Amino acid sequence: MIKNTKRVVRRAPMRDHGSHTSKDSLRFIPLGGLEEIGRNMMLLEYKDEILVIDAGLQFPEEETPGIDYIIPNTAYLEERKQNIKGLIITHGHYDHIGALPHVLEKIGNPTIYTTRLSKEIIMKRQEEFKNAPKPIFEIITGGETKQISKNFAVTFFNVVHNIPDGTGMIIRTPIGNIVHPGEFKFDYDASGKPLGLNTWEMVGREGIHTLMLDSTGAETPGFSLSERVVEQELEKIFKTATGRILIGTFASLLDRLTEIVKIADRLGRHVAISGRSMKTNFEIAQRLGYAKVRSGTIIPLEDIKNYRDDKLLILCTGAQGEPNGSFMRIANGEHKQIKIRKDDTVVLSSSVVPGNERSVQTLKDNLSRQGAVIYHYKMLDIHSSGHAPQEELKTVMRLVKPKFFLPIHGYYFMRWRNAKLAQEELKLKPENTILADNGLVVEMLRESVRVTNEQVPAYYVMVDGLGVGDVGEVVLRDRRTLAQEGMVVIITTLSKENGRILKNPDIISRGFIYLKENQDLLEDIRRKIRGIIGRIPEQKNQGLDADYVKTLVRDQIGQFLYTKTQRRPMILPVIIEI
Repeated sequence: MIKNTKRVVRRAPMRDHGSHTSKDSLRFIPLGGLEEIGRNMMLLEYKDEILVIDAGLQFPEEETPGIDYIIPNTAYLEERKQNIKGLIITHGHYDHIGALPHVLEKIGNPTIYTTRLSKEIIMKRQEEFKNAPKPIFEIITGGETKQISKNFAVTFFNVVHNIPDGTGMIIRTPIGNIVHPGEFKFDYDASGKPLGLNTWEMVGREGIHTLMLDSTGAETPGFSLSERVVEQELEKIFKTATGRILIGTFASLLDRLTEIVKIADRLGRHVAISGRSMKTNFEIAQRLGYAKVRSGTIIPLEDIKNYRDDKLLILCTGAQGEPNGSFMRIANGEHKQIKIRKDDTVVLSSSVVPGNERSVQTLKDNLSRQGAVIYHYKMLDIHSSGHAPQEELKTVMRLVKPKFFLPIHGYYFMRWRNAKLAQEELKLKPENTILADNGLVVEMLRESVRVTNEQVPAYYVMVDGLGVGDVGEVVLRDRRTLAQEGMVVIITTLSKENGRILKNPDIISRGFIYLKENQDLLEDIRRKIRGIIGRIPEQKNQGLDADYVKTLVRDQIGQFLYTKTQRRPMILPVIIEI
């Protein structure tokens, strides 16, 4: 079920933008990704042409119980879908592609410009949505320029991320060249020298109007950890392991997964993969030639019982403690093929995504209780983020030399920190570093950039199950109440003739109090209900207004319980008329 709900108090209607921005301005509008990690989607609009970048999902938060995931609100694009000239996908992570099955048809199924690997990952996900339209693709490669429309031409360039085939772009517009580098980091050679700086130097020579820059790593000092170092540390762990090795990492870290398989092969271990998304991604990478593995190294998960423990390495999903991930099912004893043994070595080769700290801690606790030896990224250099930290961000700023700076991707503080780096490194004035939240319209002219007072809908769209609904905020409020305060069901039997109580009210409590230990409170509730009903005037032969009675019981019992307990459970009155 897809549900709409607000993320912030700010929620303005769509407006005619003529009175807000110059007719010759380039409009930048973020629909997601600028107040959270994930849900990345933005657009550039010039007159009657729109170019969209990414369409990702965001994983649920504590405030969204029971939700599968969150996607951008595309209402603004839906009203202008005839103007959309293309949709660029920067890379194959779900926070950049995950919303596509839900939004493609709504925005007119525009041509998707992306790389080969990203296309295959998108197509594999589309198989789960039988009624979604078939995407239309145009494959891009680094170094080429595509004329998307009359006012938008895009030059693509390759970037290093933790998934292959990431792309950045120079968007050539009537007001100047806009750079969107996707998500990136630096990689380093054996001597520690950064690779690929010539790409950024090339970008800088183009004369850049505005640089957008991923802010996820803007709080992290220093430089990225080289993947070569990660591979060396992993190999050291593998060599000392006496039993099975279980590796948990992100399903999209295809370069690292490939190297892990190669190391395992060198050490005489066979590799099994547990987790559909990881298995699917690895098969795609093999088919496209990104992962070259010796035949016989990878074995079916069902066959691990036929191999000695010291000859096995198992790649697993669920390193973030996801309830349905392989690792959580292993930790809970629910996995069909894998049970933890005393000499198992568990390696969590991933950082903890903000918000997952508690679930990852639970995962580690459950695995260690069963005797596994656990290594994680805070103990050893076994994970490298895909997001550039401060020194690499500053290097890109120096090489690109933009007139204006617009930090993207991340919470406000991350983007504020990124803006501060630009002000320090480039000596940019604060007014030339733009902080725009989701839904705010940014006007770009040749000599100025400013955040306007115009907003478009950018509130959360919740995906929950298979249907479509629009009761998100009410449903979420009820779910939060049930989770935090519990509920009390009050069943009252009344006379249809005069509205009087015929039997003692039945009370059911779930998640509020244990009734057997709170008999006094139970009797207080019953007395209160009798008092409420008793004050209602007799309605002889006029029928009973059951809704009115329910409202009285809900409001007054709710207030009574709050006075008694300082908790406000959900009150569900049930009226039976006899």
